[in-house]
Amino acid sequence: MTQPAKTQPIAATHQFDPSVLREYDIRGLVGKTLTEADAYAIGRSFGTIIRRQGGNRVCVGFDGRLSSPAFAAQVERGLLDSGVNCDFIGRGPTPMLYFSVKDRLADGGIMVTGSHNPPEYNGFKMMLRSGPVYGDMIQEIGRISAAGNYETGSAVSNKIDVRDTYTARLMKDYEGGRPLKIVWDNGNGAGGEILKRLVAQLPGEHILLYDDIDGNFPNHHPDPTVDKNLADLRASVIAHKADLGIAFDGDADRIGAVDENASILRCDALMTLYARDVLESHPGAPIIGDVKCSQMMFDEIARLGGRPIMWKTGHSLVKAKMAEEKSPLAGELSGHIFFADKYYGYDDALYCAVRLINIVAGADGGLSTLTAHLPKLFNTPELRVEVDESTKFDTVRTIAHALKSKASSDFAIDETDGVRVKTPEGWFLVRASNTQNVLVCRVEATSEAEMKKLLDGLAAEVAKTGYTLKVE
Repeated sequence: MTQPAKTQPIAATHQFDPSVLREYDIRGLVGKTLTEADAYAIGRSFGTIIRRQGGNRVCVGFDGRLSSPAFAAQVERGLLDSGVNCDFIGRGPTPMLYFSVKDRLADGGIMVTGSHNPPEYNGFKMMLRSGPVYGDMIQEIGRISAAGNYETGSAVSNKIDVRDTYTARLMKDYEGGRPLKIVWDNGNGAGGEILKRLVAQLPGEHILLYDDIDGNFPNHHPDPTVDKNLADLRASVIAHKADLGIAFDGDADRIGAVDENASILRCDALMTLYARDVLESHPGAPIIGDVKCSQMMFDEIARLGGRPIMWKTGHSLVKAKMAEEKSPLAGELSGHIFFADKYYGYDDALYCAVRLINIVAGADGGLSTLTAHLPKLFNTPELRVEVDESTKFDTVRTIAHALKSKASSDFAIDETDGVRVKTPEGWFLVRASNTQNVLVCRVEATSEAEMKKLLDGLAAEVAKTGYTLKVE
């Protein structure tokens, strides 16, 4: 039981750069908008919140970025100075931190991670035992720090090794079936060590790409939702004649997948496989997807007997909606997929991989045969329009107001998150990002011609607000 050395003086108050306190987490540029002093203030303020809620113990972990160990040490110091005990789990994926909080019945958790951002970024994801930390609670961390309104006390830190326990929990829901040949792309992210432990216990043949944890990300950007980052995985699946390929982001809470033909499965298509599996034991259950997901996914969930719910984008918002609806499954196009069926309701790409292996190992054909019946649709990736941060939400409201004048039985408008317009030919979306000064747009249609028509219409509406949606 140790308390980190106090290498820095404790500031009475602390001001964060206004750009780092985001909707779902805290994130910034190391040494510029995010410093070790920020890390200490986060630990001290979060510990204060925990104390005032009657708690006294928080788990802390960190990813493989070069700045993460020092940031984690300052978080630990801040927690201890607030009188909160610390279970320090060390380096690993974000879901291992989430698991630790649930398994050890801690009052909260802080993960030092830059997720899928470039190497020069870092950040902090937080949770309570009862659910995610987001929105006003993140702003409360800023308010407590600015006022120096901290709790104080004495506490202890314990270094805890949860790697075997976590790996065993991942394996608990493995169902067996035929052995598979799988290519895994860890992208040099924080999941590498657990991935090695996991595949050592799985049958079949496993080819690991970039399984060493390296915060420089020397091989490719750790974001499996961008097609070019899957190039090595796809080539390896073909070269090894593998059954499937699986990829993780920088902190292993987002999954990417390709089938035996190296075709990419978007996460909304992946969700249809999970939905079929989950609905067998939860018939009629609500299943959640974010507003960026394909209409195909929502239609397939309904066809399978589920109750599809379209919800706001953001992993913390989806977790909260899952708890409200008692949903066993939810997913985002960005690769966050959440299982409450047999699991804890948070996003864990390693656990999602185990569930995908179960599905493929139990199928008569290859992974591609499980999605062959889905309609072929044409869609864009996420299209981003840089806008003024202070007016981005007003810009979306302006676009929504203009579109409402066109509303009809063939032009349905949904304002769950931004504005999503559905027509007989497809749909388009425009929403304000909660984490960046951009509008996020997406278009999907039944043909390329209809997709271009919808895209041109959306670009025209964006242009009326003084911004440009580039249509290529």
